[in-house]
Amino acid sequence: MSMARYREAHVGGCIEADIQVRADGSTVLRSTEALRWYPERMTDCLEQWAAGTPDRSFVARRDNGGDWRHVSYAQMLQQAQAVGQALLDAGLSRERPLAILSGNDVEHLTLALGAMWAGVPYIPVSTAYSLISKDFGKLRHILSITRPGLVFASGSEYGPAIAATVPADVPVILTAGELEGRSVRHFGELLATRPRAELAEAHAKVDASTVVKLLFTSGSTREPKGVVTTHRMLCSNQQMIRQCLAFLADEPPVLLDWLPWNHVFGGSHNVGIVLYNGGTLYLDDGKPTPAGMAETLRNLREISPTIYFNVPKGLEEIASAMDTDTKLRDTLFARCKAMMYAGAALGQAALDKLYEHAEASVGERVRIITSLGMTETAPSCTYAVGTEVAAGHVGLPNPGVEVKLVHDEESGKTEIRFRGPNVMPGYWQLPEATAAAFDEEGFYRTGDAVRWVDPEDPQRGLLFDGRTAEDFKLASGTFVSVGPLRARIIAAGNPCVQDAVITGLNRNEVGALVIPRPDELRRLVGASADTPLPEVLQSDKARAFFQDMADRLWREATGSASRVARMHVLAEPPSIDKGEVTDKGSINQRAVLTHRAPLVVAMYEGPGSDPHLIQPQGAEAGGT
Repeated sequence: MSMARYREAHVGGCIEADIQVRADGSTVLRSTEALRWYPERMTDCLEQWAAGTPDRSFVARRDNGGDWRHVSYAQMLQQAQAVGQALLDAGLSRERPLAILSGNDVEHLTLALGAMWAGVPYIPVSTAYSLISKDFGKLRHILSITRPGLVFASGSEYGPAIAATVPADVPVILTAGELEGRSVRHFGELLATRPRAELAEAHAKVDASTVVKLLFTSGSTREPKGVVTTHRMLCSNQQMIRQCLAFLADEPPVLLDWLPWNHVFGGSHNVGIVLYNGGTLYLDDGKPTPAGMAETLRNLREISPTIYFNVPKGLEEIASAMDTDTKLRDTLFARCKAMMYAGAALGQAALDKLYEHAEASVGERVRIITSLGMTETAPSCTYAVGTEVAAGHVGLPNPGVEVKLVHDEESGKTEIRFRGPNVMPGYWQLPEATAAAFDEEGFYRTGDAVRWVDPEDPQRGLLFDGRTAEDFKLASGTFVSVGPLRARIIAAGNPCVQDAVITGLNRNEVGALVIPRPDELRRLVGASADTPLPEVLQSDKARAFFQDMADRLWREATGSASRVARMHVLAEPPSIDKGEVTDKGSINQRAVLTHRAPLVVAMYEGPGSDPHLIQPQGAEAGGT
C-alpha cells in the first residue's frame, strides 16, 4: 500500500462490489451501496438553488476576455423561464426541437435550461461540424433527422454552415451580428419574453422520461447516431456521482472547465455536477492546444477549483507549465480535492508529475480519480476513487448500476455491459440500432473490454483493456491487443506523438500509422509555426526522432504482437469530415484504416512504394 499522504476527500459508493459469477460464465457486479433518492427533473435543482441560495454565482465567463461576468441562480431561473416561453412561442416541441450550433457560453446554457424547463429537446452540435468541416455533411445529417424548429449560433461566423444546411423557413437566433440574405432574431429578445400560463402548463408535464437533449456520437464510417438523453438518466447519474464523490456535497463545487457541451463529459457530467450540487461553473475559453493553453493557464492562476477535469493532453500541458510557474501550481491545488480525466488514457509519468506538484504546493497529494462511461449512459457507470489508482484503472460500479462482464469469443477479451436508470432508452429514430445495442437482458453492449486489476482481489476493481472490435490477428494467428500497444507508441513518442493507428490484420507484422503533434514537432526541429508539416517531417531532426522511437519500440517488444516492424508518420492530419477524428481530438482507428487503406498497402510493400516508411534497425524486411 502507498505511504503517500493524500488530501482528505470524502468518497464512497463505488469502493466495494457484490460479485456474482453465473453459470453461463458471465459475471455481474453491483455496488454494495444502494442508489438514494434523486429528483425527477434537472430543473428541480435549478429551482432548489434559486430558492435556497439565490445570490450564489451559478455560471461565470470573462466578458470579452476581461473581467468575469457572473449569473446567479436566481437570475438564471428567471432567464430560463423567459427563454422557455419564447421557445414555446416559436412553436418548438419534441417534434420541432432546438438546435445549438455554437460552443460553451452563457447564452448556450440559458437556452439549454430554458428548453428543459419547457420540455423542449435540444441538440448541442459540435462546433467543428460548422466551423472546421468543409462539406458540412455531419451537420446536414443531424439537422435532417432532427428537423429543428429553431437554430441558435453565437455569431455570423456560422453563416456559411447555416446557409448550407438550415432551411430558409427555420428561424435563426444569434447572440450578435447578422447573416447575409437572411433575417435573424437576437438572443436578447428571448430574455425580454414574459412567462405565461402556457409555460407553467408545459413545465408541469415534464417528468423523468421527458427527453432533455439528443447527443450525437462522432460517427466513423457511419453517420452520427443521436443518443436520447432523459431527465431520469441525468438525475440518477448525478446522484450516483454524488455518492461516489461524496465531497461534492460537503461544499458547493467550483469548476473551471472548457470541455465541449456537445460531448457527454462536459455537457452532462460536469455541468450536471455544478447544477446538482449548487456549485459555480467558470467557463474556460481555453483548450489543450498551443493557441488555447495560454488562456487555460491564465484562468487557473486566478480560479481555484474544488475539483478539476480535463483530457490527458490538457493535464500533461498543465503539469509541464507548473514546472516553472508556482503561482499556477499553488492556485490550482489551493482547495482542489480531486482531478479527473477522460477521453483517453493518462500516462503514469504525467500522473506522477501531478502528484509531485501537489506535494510541493500543499504538502500532500490530490487524488486523481478515473471513471468508465459513455454518451449512452449519461455518462458514468464506474469510478475508481481510491489512492491506489494507476493509469488504466476504471474502478467498480456506481450505486444503481449493474455491470455484466461477458467473454468475447472473437477477441478473447471481456466486454463490459451496463444496465441502470442512467442508460439511454435508445437512439433517435434508429430502432434497429437501438435493438442491437442491448443484449437479451437489457444490458447496454459497450464494446469496451476490461480485466481485473488483480484477479486474486476483485475488490481492487477493473482495468480498461481497449475495444473488443479493435483487436485483430496476425497471419500467424497471434492476437494483437491494440489498446496497450497504442499506449506504448504514444509514450515512446512523447511529446511529439498524439496517437497511433495499428495495422497488420492478416499480415506477418504489426505496423503503425503515427499521428504527430505538429506544433511539438516544429518546436523539436526549431521550425517556425507556419512551416508545413511535410517539410517538418523531412528534416533530419524529425527523422532521427522517429527512427530512435522505432528502434526503442522494437527492442522493448516481448513478441510479434507487440513488435512494431514498420511505421509511417502521417503528414496529412486526420479528417473530421471522414470521421477520423472528433473535435476533442480522439482518433477513430477504423475510420483511419478505411480511408487510408492504400497507404497501409504501400507501407507493407516496402520503401519502394512508401518512401516515408520507417523500419527499426534489426527488423526483417519484406513483410506481407
